[in-house]
Amino acid sequence: MNFKRHIYRELEQWKANPFRKPLILRGARQVGKTTLINQFASTYTHSISLNLERATDLQYFKTFNDAKTIVNALFAAYSIDSKQIKNTLLFIDEIQESPEAIALLRYFYEDIPELHIISAGSLFEHVMHKVKSFPVGRVTYLYIHPLNFIEFLEAKNHTGAFEQINQLPVQQFAHSLLLKQFHEYAIIGGMPEVVKTYLTTESISDLSTIYEGIWATYKDDVEKYATNATDARVIKHIMNTAHLYLDQRIKFQNFGNSNYKSREVGEAMRNLNDARIIQIIYPATNLEPPIIPDLKKSPRLQFLDTGLVNHELNIQADMLALDDLNTAYKGAIIPHLITQELISLNTLKYKQPNFWVREKTQSSSEVDLIVQFMDKVIPIEIKSGKEGKLKSLHQFIERANHPYAIRIHAGEFKVEKHITPTTKKPYYLMNLPYYLGTKISEYIAYFIENYK
Repeated sequence: MNFKRHIYRELEQWKANPFRKPLILRGARQVGKTTLINQFASTYTHSISLNLERATDLQYFKTFNDAKTIVNALFAAYSIDSKQIKNTLLFIDEIQESPEAIALLRYFYEDIPELHIISAGSLFEHVMHKVKSFPVGRVTYLYIHPLNFIEFLEAKNHTGAFEQINQLPVQQFAHSLLLKQFHEYAIIGGMPEVVKTYLTTESISDLSTIYEGIWATYKDDVEKYATNATDARVIKHIMNTAHLYLDQRIKFQNFGNSNYKSREVGEAMRNLNDARIIQIIYPATNLEPPIIPDLKKSPRLQFLDTGLVNHELNIQADMLALDDLNTAYKGAIIPHLITQELISLNTLKYKQPNFWVREKTQSSSEVDLIVQFMDKVIPIEIKSGKEGKLKSLHQFIERANHPYAIRIHAGEFKVEKHITPTTKKPYYLMNLPYYLGTKISEYIAYFIENYK
């Protein structure tokens, strides 16, 4: 079962570009990098697929030290006529296993520009220091993440739901259908192997061993993340406890009821962040672009996939019985998933979202997410009920240079006009259903254009 990933369009544009550079596809383990490129390889007359975790494939880069010789050896081994070089894709998987292969990407680009080259790997940040001459400016990056909700609908081949979610604005009659589908997605998450199994068996109970296997793989990789034995122990501790802190901002010192120092936890967290397993999401305090994360303030944690978190928290069965997932695990699951949806859209550049805080005595505020749109920073509140409870959103709007705010909730799409309680500033509140997380940019453009 091959999934249609929205990043596929970027691959097609890369292929059509006459000035293309070797492409590095980046992402955490098991998010579908290899499957995607193997699928894309079918658009070529010839393809060569190497996996550098295999000794036989790695040997090409240990035996030969120049790009042309490696290509000649590969074409001979795969019985490909050298005249077919323009119609051939060379896919180098798990390229992080060979600093030599990473360095040679520069010479593939300079000496054999007609050959299409894609490499994929994880843990890049942990091998860059081993690359003697990193090919800066000679490679292109793309980033892949777990399936988002729209990709989940396409994987299900639910053409009705897919068609309706692409209506702008979404039609009222489609609300219950889309909310039901999103509820399903929110429980299982977007890891490709999980989605594939679920669509085959239609049973959540069959997914437990897959979640365990994925998480165990990440834990087994700890030695690759760690810089020393202490770092390895701290990383293991974080991976065993971090999901319990999904509903709050965290402190590095003594994290997870440990005796570990702030420096030790901070280093381990940054290693996990580089591996994309657990990301550190920092707040910002500014109200105008650009959004600047404040690294001195307490961050939140963001996991690679909400389905993995649900499994670790053992709440998937409970979630099946909920009408509104906003109540799941202290209200933390939906904000986490909406943040995951925003991250999934960043295929050209790795970018973490931010939330907003105002930390004043007796007047602290925190808005779940902020998004930059042109010359505005738009506040997004998730999980709030009635308009009167939007205290932090009001704090933001009263200080902002625009009148636009967003609430993401279980209800239907609508735009309302309100007034802040303190300064009586009029503003527009766009209410977005949970399932429109991947459509936020489109809806913000619609919102500002139609409510001036």
